[in-house]
Amino acid sequence: MRCTAFAALFLAAAATAGLTGCLPGQDKADSEPKGPFAGLSGGEITDRAVKATTAASSLRMKGDVPDDESGGTIRIDMALDKKGDCAGTMNVGGQGKADLIKTGDTVYMKYDEAFLRAQSKGEPKADTDAAVAMLAGKWTKMAAKGQDAKDIAGFCDLDSVLGGAEDVNSDATRGKTTTVDGTPALVLHEKDGKDRYTLYVATEGKPYLLRIDSTSAEDPGSLTFSDYDEPVPAKKPAGKVIDLDALGG
Repeated sequence: MRCTAFAALFLAAAATAGLTGCLPGQDKADSEPKGPFAGLSGGEITDRAVKATTAASSLRMKGDVPDDESGGTIRIDMALDKKGDCAGTMNVGGQGKADLIKTGDTVYMKYDEAFLRAQSKGEPKADTDAAVAMLAGKWTKMAAKGQDAKDIAGFCDLDSVLGGAEDVNSDATRGKTTTVDGTPALVLHEKDGKDRYTLYVATEGKPYLLRIDSTSAEDPGSLTFSDYDEPVPAKKPAGKVIDLDALGG
């Protein structure tokens, strides 16, 4: 999965080589933008948005991200924080769903039958049927530092997910005002070679990034960001939990 790389790519998309401010010979007094973020260029707004977003203690990330392994798409809806806790779901290209919770040093996952069968392609049918019978619809747990859980645990760390997005030097251009899920926003347009990105920045309160759309041939998709600085609902599942580490041992 490249969930982490995709989110970082989107946030770092603004870090192109353009310079902000007026071009030589421009009269800044005559060219200052009006409305939200009056007097700021698109690049300056992007810089503020990325700083606000990377400073948040937690957020919820929802959207479609490319999956290198399958060549398909993963739909995620995940709340995560800088303590490394997370809670949410992943739908893998129409091949099933997995629920994920990480709290403390433990990763909990629950898979549906479609997910288990898709992940077991190439395995003997009897083995796949046995895995489905044992695991489908049931919560499992693994040590977060274990070999099988390391990548998942890394995705739950907001610092890791947003890594590489700081120190923006953007040449984004300002667009129209709009709303994202009811929150007033300003549209910014960013380009990096042939790739195009559209950023939506909150115009009320802190200038958080609310949404990023990519038309990049390599990483197309869209992510929305919400629930900034809200507690992540990461709690140990109730009832019986299957210990996958014990089974593996």
